[in-house]
Amino acid sequence: MELSIWNRHFETMPREQMREVQNDRLRDTVERVYYNVPYYRARMQEKGLGPEHIRTVNDLKLLPFITKQDLRDNYPFGLFALPMSEIIRLHASSGTTGRPTVVGYSRRDIGVWSEVMARTLTSAGVGKNDIIQIAYGYGLFTGGLGLHYGGEKVGASVIPISGGNTKRQLQLMHDFGSTVLACTPSYASYLAEAIEESEIERDALKLKAGILGAEPWTDNMRKEIEKKLRIKAFDIYGLSEIIGPGVAFDCEYQNGLHINEDHFIPEIIDPDTLEVLPEGEFGELVFTTITKEGLPVIRYRTRDLTRLHYDTCRCGRTLVRMDKCTGRSDDMLIIRGVNLFPSQIESVLLDMDETTPHYLLIVDRVNNLDTLELHVEVEDRFYQDRISELQNLRKKIKNQIESTIGLSVNVKLVEPKTIERSEGKAKRVIDKRKME
Repeated sequence: MELSIWNRHFETMPREQMREVQNDRLRDTVERVYYNVPYYRARMQEKGLGPEHIRTVNDLKLLPFITKQDLRDNYPFGLFALPMSEIIRLHASSGTTGRPTVVGYSRRDIGVWSEVMARTLTSAGVGKNDIIQIAYGYGLFTGGLGLHYGGEKVGASVIPISGGNTKRQLQLMHDFGSTVLACTPSYASYLAEAIEESEIERDALKLKAGILGAEPWTDNMRKEIEKKLRIKAFDIYGLSEIIGPGVAFDCEYQNGLHINEDHFIPEIIDPDTLEVLPEGEFGELVFTTITKEGLPVIRYRTRDLTRLHYDTCRCGRTLVRMDKCTGRSDDMLIIRGVNLFPSQIESVLLDMDETTPHYLLIVDRVNNLDTLELHVEVEDRFYQDRISELQNLRKKIKNQIESTIGLSVNVKLVEPKTIERSEGKAKRVIDKRKME
C-alpha cells in the first residue's frame, strides 16, 4: 500500500520546474549572505565574485566551500545572516573537539524545519492517529526537537521522552501505545534486546514503524531491527549545520533517501580534487541551503560519502535520492594504507547467524605497524558451544572479514551483553593511534 505524500506540489514537481525554483532561491540566498555575512563576502571577493555572477545552480561550482572548521572559526554567531533579535532558537554540536558549531534559526527557519520533518514522517505512514515516542536527545542536539516539530505538524501525539532510561521507555511504549519509535539505530537494537529480557510481550506493543538516523547503519542492520522489533524501519538523514533531521528521508520503497531539494541543493564532489562529479558518481556530499535565514550555508562539505539518483521513484516523488552513506571522508580508517569503513565490518557480521550487531574495532600501532582487533558478541546459543566450535567460528569470521576488507584482523569472541551499549550514537571504534 502506497503511503501518503505531505507536500505533493514540491515532492512531485517536474525536474525542470524544480531547477527554476532552486535558481530563484539560490540567487536570493547568495545576495543575502554577500551583504549580511562579512566572512562570505570576503571569501567571494577573494575569487573575484559578486552576487551578479551566480545566476543558476550551474554557477555553484564558482563559489568557495564551507566546512565545519569555518563555523568554529566564526564561533559563535559570525556566520549568522540575521541580527540576534531575529534569531529565536540556538542549537550547537556536542563539540567533542575544539569549539562547538552553533546554528541559529529564525521563526521562518523553524517553519521550514517543521515542513521537511512533516514530509519525513508522512513518508513513513505517520499521521494524526499515531503516537510517536521520541527517544532522540533533546537540548542543544537537533534530533529530538526536529522530530517533535514534524510530529506535531502532521497531528500525531508526541511523547518527548528523550534518550536513555530504557526501563521507562519500555513502560511508556507499552502503557501509552506508541506506534512509532524515533531514535538511533543502535538504540533501537538495544531496545529490541531490552524487550526480550523484560516482562513485556512484543505482541502487547503497538509499534509499527521506526524513524532511525543520526548514525551510519547498513541495510543488514535495518533488516535485523525490523525482524526483532517487528516494525518497518525508515532511514532519515540530517545535519545541524543544514537544518537538523529532515534533510533527506526514506519512502516505503527504501530505494535511496529523498532530499528536500527545494530547500537544500546537493552536489557530489571528489573529496581530494574538490571537483564536481558527474551524475551517478560516488563521492562527498555537499549542500547549499536556499531557504535558511538565520544560518545559510553555501557549499557545505558534509564529509559523508554517497551518490545521487535523479530518476523518479516508484513512490511518485521526483526529489533527487541519495544512497545510504557508506562512511565519511574524514573518519574513514586508514590501516596499513587500506581505507576501511566500520560499516564494512558490520555488513559481514549481520550476514552471520552466530553473531549479534554489537562489535568494537580497536586500532593500535605496535612496533610501527598498524593492528586491527575486532571484539564481537556471539549469540548466546552459540557461545555455549564447545571451545573447538568457538575456535571454528572465530576462524570463519576472521576469514570472511579479511576477504572483504583486504586486511588481517585479530578476532576476539565475547559473551552476549558484554560490549557497552549506547543510548545515543554507538561507539564502534577505538583508535589508539590518535591517543599517542
